[in-house]
Amino acid sequence: MKKKWIGGLISVSLLGLALAGCGTEKQEPSGTASEGGGEPTKLVISTWGFSEDFFKKEVYEPFEKRHHARIVVEIGNNAERLSKVKQGSSQVDLIYLSDYYAQQAIEAGLFEKIDRSRIPNIEQIYDIAKAPLGEEYGPAYTIGQLGIAYNPKTAGKELKSWSDLWSPELAKKLTLPSITSTSGPMVLDAASHVAGSSSFDEEQAFAKLKELNPHVVKYYSKTSEFVNMFAQGEIVAGPILEMYVKDLKAAVPDAKFIAPQEGAYAVINTVNVVKGSKNKTLAEEFINWHLSKEVQEKAAKAAVDSPVNKTLQLKPEEVQGITYGIEVVEKLRMLDMKFVNERLKAWTDRWNREITQ
Repeated sequence: MKKKWIGGLISVSLLGLALAGCGTEKQEPSGTASEGGGEPTKLVISTWGFSEDFFKKEVYEPFEKRHHARIVVEIGNNAERLSKVKQGSSQVDLIYLSDYYAQQAIEAGLFEKIDRSRIPNIEQIYDIAKAPLGEEYGPAYTIGQLGIAYNPKTAGKELKSWSDLWSPELAKKLTLPSITSTSGPMVLDAASHVAGSSSFDEEQAFAKLKELNPHVVKYYSKTSEFVNMFAQGEIVAGPILEMYVKDLKAAVPDAKFIAPQEGAYAVINTVNVVKGSKNKTLAEEFINWHLSKEVQEKAAKAAVDSPVNKTLQLKPEEVQGITYGIEVVEKLRMLDMKFVNERLKAWTDRWNREITQ
């Protein structure tokens, strides 16, 4: 079947997948606001568990003080946290999800429609980040990119293109993400493109991946698997999110990351207000705070998240390992997440039959 599921090269006036899960325990409140009278308003935020110290100090505590709020954080991976909201087993006001899972939540009617007038900082972010899943829903607070990382000393050639993954030099030296990972559908689309299709062609994509299958040492589902194989020399190349390249370089200093010449893929993390929240206005004010130049700049300089606020002016040494700038973001390719959700089960079944059998 053919389907034009890429939004083309992203036209903007200018994508950390993580997407990573860190358990399901509830974190203690990060503090109580000292300003205002009465008890502070509790705001429950569902998010991943990475960089907790950074978020507590630089994001949560300043907001608490300014808004007489008390933030409680529920942590876990995308699937775990979305499931809790679906089941009604948590009192979440605000939820951070990758665009793939956020689209599922929209289709299940789990998000409030946001009031953009309460989020003026939306006007300061890249166009692609303003409404990645529609004007009624929340913005992206970070956009990373999926490209290719490799060891130039052992790869046998310089990599420039998605098609280079099919090079004989990489036989038995390659890893790819599993189809159920965040980046799995992106690699499927890249395979269709390498096969010569201008729009997504499922038959060509699977045929091309079957051709590549003998070259793959392992299909990874966790980025830690990629890092470990790379560090031990079991693999020399594979698609990975740019935010994890620092981990590769810690193990292999010569590691190199490229955005393929056809375009890297946008990895988008969104923030939305959960349906039925009693603190919708406060939640929207928090979204506005997270999009502010102040927060976005601190997160970028700490290499916690790639920024979407286009007013930032970062130095070259401050952008290592993050996706930054119009010259990068405008070249990213973006999947249609509604189409991905519609087809993923069928792709997964076919992947298991034809690729990893």
